[in-house]
Amino acid sequence: MRPCHGDEEALADWQRGLREQFPIITTHPGLAYLDSAATAQKPRSVLQAVQAYLTTSNANAGRGTYPWANRTTELVERTRRRVKDFLGDPDPRRSAVHFTSGTTEGLRVIARDWLTSFLSDGDEILVPFADHRANLEPWLEAQRLLADRGTDVRVRALPYQAGSGDYDHRALARTVGPRTRFVAVTHLHHVYGGDMNVQRIRAAVGPDVPICLDAAQSVGHLPVSVAESALDVDFVVFSGHKALALPGTGAVWARNTRGPVLEPGGWQGTPNTVGIASLEAALDWLEAAGTERIARWTVALAARLTDGLRHLDSYEILGCQSSLAGDSGQPLQQRRHGIVTFRHRGIPSDDLGFILFSEGFMVRADSLCQAGADEKKDGSVRVSLHVYNTVDEIERLLAVLASLDRGLHGTENRFHL
Repeated sequence: MRPCHGDEEALADWQRGLREQFPIITTHPGLAYLDSAATAQKPRSVLQAVQAYLTTSNANAGRGTYPWANRTTELVERTRRRVKDFLGDPDPRRSAVHFTSGTTEGLRVIARDWLTSFLSDGDEILVPFADHRANLEPWLEAQRLLADRGTDVRVRALPYQAGSGDYDHRALARTVGPRTRFVAVTHLHHVYGGDMNVQRIRAAVGPDVPICLDAAQSVGHLPVSVAESALDVDFVVFSGHKALALPGTGAVWARNTRGPVLEPGGWQGTPNTVGIASLEAALDWLEAAGTERIARWTVALAARLTDGLRHLDSYEILGCQSSLAGDSGQPLQQRRHGIVTFRHRGIPSDDLGFILFSEGFMVRADSLCQAGADEKKDGSVRVSLHVYNTVDEIERLLAVLASLDRGLHGTENRFHL
């Protein structure tokens, strides 16, 4: 497989150099980690930054005047600025960055501490009912909290295109009404791997409606810019652990130009300072590596996997089917950003996950926390990629999947289907 056109060898050399920087990858050469949408592995520089912080400056932020505490306070503020810079913030003096434990908490902060003070009786919000549950449950919680106060807010579902998993932007324009006050969207779908084309959301809802972006699967995997010419959204929420930082770390970026300024409520306790140290190092590493090149690499690997799977009759690939076939004589046109999700027509997905691990592949195999999904009925296998994954891993995976395709009927008997 050629991962790109023109400078294939240079890109391959670049990838090999980056792969060597992930100790957990290089010390387990017989295993292929294919679950980066759940959590990404950590480069050596992130691990070293954590070690350096814990052995030189570990203290509480904003709680003391001695040097370790001062350095920790500066670390927190410096990383806020780093997040803004990484997102291409056009007006960093007005915006704000709040650290959380991850995307789920970040979305709940916006729902509880901002949205409930922004909405009035009779308002409506539009939210995704087929994306990750973390981008649905907080908005339903906000509706319940408002109802307890006697404020009736309508929650409406974002419209989707049939069979693709993408938002239906034309239908959305017809769905927006004069009482639409807020829209929650996803940047990159965690099951289908598709870019949800959120640039079109702004055109559909108009210039005044605040938009919240779940960027859990995009930050750290592809370029993300909040310049108004790119993503004219009001909130960007992401998890550090999916962007090469430690678990328990996340951030909410707030533009603070539409509606009230976001101010998380309640007493703010001790921040996850070691996680924040890892996030700063991770953003530095990603910027040096180049998120555009990371995206090119993972999109190419996903294209190779999808192209191989579509020739195996036993598998159903989830998501946009129009991305599965290129024009005659042309290379496959692939829109999946490092995520390919599929089902075997004869093997339950959890069993397939165990089979693949026995062959050295670590994948996600369940309902993937998709809102509205049934664990047993809607289970699937997700392969999610990052820069440390290789062409050889994809080729070996396809060989195993092909062997299961050839042995479909015998496999059915084995699992008593």
